[in-house]
Amino acid sequence: MRDLEQEQQRVDEVVAKMKLKSAALEQQAGAVKSEVVGIRQNFWEDVTVNFDDAVEAAETFTSLKQQVELLAERERSHHHGNEQLKILKRLQSSPYFGRIDFIEDGEEEERIYLGVGSFYDEETEQFLVYDWRAPISSLYYDYGIGPAQYEAPGGTITGEMKRKRQFVIRNSHIESMFDTGITIGDEMLREVLGKQANTQMKSIVATIQKEQNRIIRNDTSRLLVVQGAAGSGKTSAALQRVAYLLYRYRGGLNADQIVLFSPNSMFNSYVATVLPELGEENMQQATFQEYLERQLGKHFDLEDPFTQMEYALSSKSDPGYPVRMVSIRYKATMRFMRLIERYVEAVHEEGLIFRDIMFREEVLISAAQIHERFYSLDASLSIPNRMQLVAEWLKTELRRLERSERKKPWVEEEMQFLDNDIYVRAYRRLQKQKEYSEHTFDDFKREERLLATVVVQEKFKPLRRFVKRLQFLDAVAVYKQLFAPGAAEQFQMDLPEQWADMCKQTVEKVDAAELFYEDATPYLYLKEQLEGFQRNTSVRHVFVDEAQDYSPFQLAFLKKLFPLARMTVLGDLNQAIHAHAADNGFMAAEELYGPKQTETIILTRSYRSTRPIIEFTSQLISGGENIEPFNREGEKPSVTNVLKEKLAQRIIERVRSLQAAGHETIAVICKTASESTEAYNAMRDDLQLRLIRKESASFEPGVLVIPSYLAKGVEFDAVIVYDASQYCTEDRKLFYTVCTRAMHELYLYASEEEKPLLADVSRELYVQG
Repeated sequence: MRDLEQEQQRVDEVVAKMKLKSAALEQQAGAVKSEVVGIRQNFWEDVTVNFDDAVEAAETFTSLKQQVELLAERERSHHHGNEQLKILKRLQSSPYFGRIDFIEDGEEEERIYLGVGSFYDEETEQFLVYDWRAPISSLYYDYGIGPAQYEAPGGTITGEMKRKRQFVIRNSHIESMFDTGITIGDEMLREVLGKQANTQMKSIVATIQKEQNRIIRNDTSRLLVVQGAAGSGKTSAALQRVAYLLYRYRGGLNADQIVLFSPNSMFNSYVATVLPELGEENMQQATFQEYLERQLGKHFDLEDPFTQMEYALSSKSDPGYPVRMVSIRYKATMRFMRLIERYVEAVHEEGLIFRDIMFREEVLISAAQIHERFYSLDASLSIPNRMQLVAEWLKTELRRLERSERKKPWVEEEMQFLDNDIYVRAYRRLQKQKEYSEHTFDDFKREERLLATVVVQEKFKPLRRFVKRLQFLDAVAVYKQLFAPGAAEQFQMDLPEQWADMCKQTVEKVDAAELFYEDATPYLYLKEQLEGFQRNTSVRHVFVDEAQDYSPFQLAFLKKLFPLARMTVLGDLNQAIHAHAADNGFMAAEELYGPKQTETIILTRSYRSTRPIIEFTSQLISGGENIEPFNREGEKPSVTNVLKEKLAQRIIERVRSLQAAGHETIAVICKTASESTEAYNAMRDDLQLRLIRKESASFEPGVLVIPSYLAKGVEFDAVIVYDASQYCTEDRKLFYTVCTRAMHELYLYASEEEKPLLADVSRELYVQG
């Protein structure tokens, strides 16, 4: 108890110093901001501008340069002060989370406190708080009590760790504190251990914490694969890894060089505050669908993965359903990628399809001419290189055709209705050429020639753009050609039995200017194989969350897209809910880089949910016995049979009781979007609800009604499964995913007696509602 009082006293003293420093920084920031505004307002008054001769011009340049440098320095100072202020304000609520007592060889014992940012006290000339990523802080993560060392800028520092203490501090108040030999990275665990700090509890979490530290601090593997059970801390460790990398390689790595591919926009909102809380700017975040939309959205109406999922879950009566399911699975595979590569090899020799270049409803350069030109080029050159050579030839041809077009009657007609800006442009060109004096424009033959040139150039602009973008290649027709009768069969590859029907389905969709989700990546891959791959060489780290949802094809595509990046993929095979999941990219990831460049870390302990929820959900899936629950007590899940017409009312009552108990995030999870809409409409008059759709962009506390597949990656205080009887045997992983969203309480309602997915669950693990 005495220790706690002393530690709280230190917290109070440190926070008081932080408040003083904050007040000084705010005053300083205000003064610097006023100075910046003043420099901007008076910029030209403070600069001597004179270009009369070389000496005056040089002085003008020097004056300008000095003023620009002064403004830049003050703006940098203002930005730096604001960043310091942000960190200090964050630290005031929770100044630190750890303490280590370390004796460097030959020195006195030093107490080191760790937080999300550093705090240096000028008065005592000491760091009262060290940033968690500083070299000395690695002692906290890498060692227990006993001999320890860390790498400092001046070399290796060795010594002995005497104590490791952890805190949960909120609003400047220590809520829990305990001494331990290991590092506990999760706040929930720290809080629990602070209240039940016995040896058994500490040893339970030792393994997972070491594995999480391996994830965070791995900087050698080209591919880091993190397989983890639901609630095992994969995403949390990944975000801490981003913060660590940004700090470890500061100066050589910035947030713009890190990309996180996340499962949906709501998840982006959910994690958006994490990196700033760790003291770093957010990295680039996107969904894979957003990338596809940027590349293909102008030309196609793209299906998204959630629409595909909705179809898979709710359209089993559709006559084309069995073929579509086969198509989804096949187009996800590396076999289909190899088929496309074989196809590209074939069109290297013959078979590319080009478009006519049209002008005023006439063919200027025919597709046949372009075809002949392309295949007359050296066949040892790659297709993209030949495309560029054809483009250069087409630009030359367009210039020639422009000249001949100027004399045609339509040009004279166009000149009668010229826009003023085109006319002014022509006049300026005449002035620039100095063919007329500044005040005359009366040589009408020359004027007409120049105007004709300008008119034709304006009309040919779209054609030049068409050529520059390689649109003379009909990539859509080339993709469709792969699905023509007999086209793929010539490559003697193993095709699905339903290939002919798959081809018909695909072509019908493409003809409607639409793309199935399973076609988007293959089409883009083919297009880039022909036009040249648009690689991003500036990105150094790619993180793929929920990697089990990616197909092998998509993951291989990402590797080609970011050739210089290290990749971290995180996921759970038990949550592989998409239609292509039988052959998902998560399992294929290790093959992409080979065993020497790959490290796989497996997290088996789950601590999102209470022990009773984990024991229940573990029996829903094959291999669930390998999931280790963290010993956090709670109520058993509840399963309630209720008539369909009374379902909404019973759930309304449950939500109200959960709200009364203080739960802030409550999710009513439905199987499909249509069921979510139905549930929302049935309860909206009695509860304040938010209906989550695939386009929902933010995560906020409250009561959410959400489709099963959008709940992935997010956690809630309490989960209510709207109608558990809607899930059949093939929905096993989806059902498991839904139930594992619950942290504290789980309630399942069912409108039918038969619940096949609960058949294998021991009746002792849940209560009948």
